[in-house]
Amino acid sequence: MQMTVQHEERPTSVPERQTHVFETNLAGRPFSIEIGKVAQQANGACIVRYGDTVVLVTATASAEPREGVDFFPLTVDVEERLYAVGRIPGSWGRREGRPPEKAILMARLTDRPIRPLFPEGFRNDVQVVVTVLSVDHDHSPEVAGMIGASVALVVSDIPFSGPIGAVEVGRVDGRIVINPTSEESSRSDLSLIVAGTRDAVLMVEAGAKEVPEEDIIEAIMAGHREIKSLVEFQERIRESVGKPKREVQLFEPDASVDRQVREYVTQRIRDAIVIADKSEREAALDNIQAEAKAHFEEVFPEKGADVEAVLRRVLREEVRKMVTERGVRPDGRGPDDIRPVSCEVALLPRTHGSGLFTRGQTQVLSVATLGAVSDVQELDTISEEEFKKYIHHYNFPPYSTGETRPLRGPGRREIGHGALAERALLAVLPPDDEFPYTIRVVSEVLSSNGSTSMASVCGSTLALMDAGVPIRAPVSGVAMGLVKEGESVVVLTDIQGMEDALGDMDFKVAGTQKGVTALQMDIKIAGVDRAILETALHRAREARLAIMKKMLEAIPAPRPELSPYAPRIVVIEIDPEKIRDVIGPGGKVINKIIAETNAKIDIEQDGKVYIAAADSAGGEKAVKMIRALTRDVEVGAEYLGKVTRITNFGAFIEILPGKEGLVRLSEISDERIRRVEDVLNVGDEVLVKVTEIDRLGRINLSRRAAMAQKDGDRGDNRDDHRRPRNEPRRGRRWDHGDNPGFRRGAERGTERGGRA
Repeated sequence: MQMTVQHEERPTSVPERQTHVFETNLAGRPFSIEIGKVAQQANGACIVRYGDTVVLVTATASAEPREGVDFFPLTVDVEERLYAVGRIPGSWGRREGRPPEKAILMARLTDRPIRPLFPEGFRNDVQVVVTVLSVDHDHSPEVAGMIGASVALVVSDIPFSGPIGAVEVGRVDGRIVINPTSEESSRSDLSLIVAGTRDAVLMVEAGAKEVPEEDIIEAIMAGHREIKSLVEFQERIRESVGKPKREVQLFEPDASVDRQVREYVTQRIRDAIVIADKSEREAALDNIQAEAKAHFEEVFPEKGADVEAVLRRVLREEVRKMVTERGVRPDGRGPDDIRPVSCEVALLPRTHGSGLFTRGQTQVLSVATLGAVSDVQELDTISEEEFKKYIHHYNFPPYSTGETRPLRGPGRREIGHGALAERALLAVLPPDDEFPYTIRVVSEVLSSNGSTSMASVCGSTLALMDAGVPIRAPVSGVAMGLVKEGESVVVLTDIQGMEDALGDMDFKVAGTQKGVTALQMDIKIAGVDRAILETALHRAREARLAIMKKMLEAIPAPRPELSPYAPRIVVIEIDPEKIRDVIGPGGKVINKIIAETNAKIDIEQDGKVYIAAADSAGGEKAVKMIRALTRDVEVGAEYLGKVTRITNFGAFIEILPGKEGLVRLSEISDERIRRVEDVLNVGDEVLVKVTEIDRLGRINLSRRAAMAQKDGDRGDNRDDHRRPRNEPRRGRRWDHGDNPGFRRGAERGTERGGRA
């Protein structure tokens, strides 16, 4: 990876302002970093250009540590600007508001690989802001933002042990592609983002179409090879324009406090962590902590934060020792053991599908709902995707962990876990032409003790199968962990909450029997190598298949029929030129159909019409009405129409919805009639034949020809529409008094003395 450096000096009132441009190639395409041109007051800033994608990234840090916190306060924000894709926001105020889910997911992608690389005990606020200024869909803003975050931190005075690199990996026709274009991504069966340092992988996020584990490993390693070049590129940037790192105050508990607290609590913590039940274990640990804090409040009255820090350290060390030295986990399991699993379906009678998945003390209820095409989620983001037909929502209420706190809207955690579960099932959903439904699954976490996102995957599979969605294969998921102490490395299967919090890795794997559909890996140490990845993936497969076996005992296949409460969708195709006939002026026609049939109707530009109705009768009626609206009138064809207007020269008859023709007076009957009303009235149904469609599109009809056709079909001259001689006429009575000429003659005869 070659680097070109350009220096550009520009006159300004600010002294020594200089722009530095560093150029290289990434996946065979120009990639540049521009430093010094904008955001001068941030600790570090850069503009990343990749193709026509332009991203501004800034990094700032507070001068002093934040008081009263026992964690590193890092915040990563991604600001999507719709001007980046030439769009105006669709909100009422026409400006960007709360970040969309895509921006939140991008922020999580950026946060996860950089967080482990700040020094332990660092308590200063750090904020990284990624502002997307221009988007070229062939060049990923996610990748540009992650690299930009690393560069901004590397050239700043903020302590950071990077740099990191990041790339997207696809697989097109079996070939690994780094940073695929939009067209290549549409043909890829893998979408994997990998980030890491020169020596190890730090983060993996992937969606896949049942890709084997071996191929996943090769894709990760191919991405890491490109990452090494990106790291070297950034190191040269740091040597050229990087600021000296500031001296910071790292939190470290007092040595005397550390020694005395350890003596007081270590054995008690050892006894508590072997309690298998989470609630009992946490209660015991809470008691130990409360007693220790009360005891040392008199001994070290101003060292409360130090006491708490030592208590956390002792707990972490003892759990990790138990795992690495004795091979025993807090709940008594071995490294490869899975907690007890149970599955149920059809718990909720009125929902379209439901599944309850329980694994140990983690329990998730997933509920599936089927909707019409118009129920899709519309997206107002910078991505190419305009809507979603499969939606997964994840809820994490406080009672799931035995806590009390205010209920709020979904946070970053809920959005991230929901997106992961959604991605895991996308690969097995039926195509639209086979199952034209919008699908929403909601996973309610009822109890949490680790890996609720993978429990949501399992519960969602159960709910979809219970709803009768013809998924191609069931999907199960499991979370893998890691404890690494020196040369001792233990990979853990199906981690619980304590092992996630105190361990070194959270590696979530979801997939079918055939292969992987979703991955998410987070690391708290400096990274993992290929051997650890291979071990984790292969053990995850064994665990997934064991869990899937339990799931299939509850429901072995999707139900053959949909729930009686789910809508029935019928798809028909019409001539696109006829769409306006179905919609009508101002939507008058389609609204009338909806009102009469109680169906949802969605029309695509290609002429596909989706009709969703709660009952089959309403759907069939809507189909008939639309078919009638879109039929072409044919010369020589017969239609049963309704009289809509009467004139002195004939009657207008609606033979198809919105299509009228004229039956002239002479074409109404074989008998001579003087007035239309003598035979027809408004609202009468009458059989007519199309005799002509003139060059202006006017339709001429004949009742007389239709009657003759009917007589011919019957083999005699009988006309059911004509009055037999011995029967009175139907409709309005006709007599001499209705004839003006006769009335005048009668009046004259009366004057002569004759009889009227």
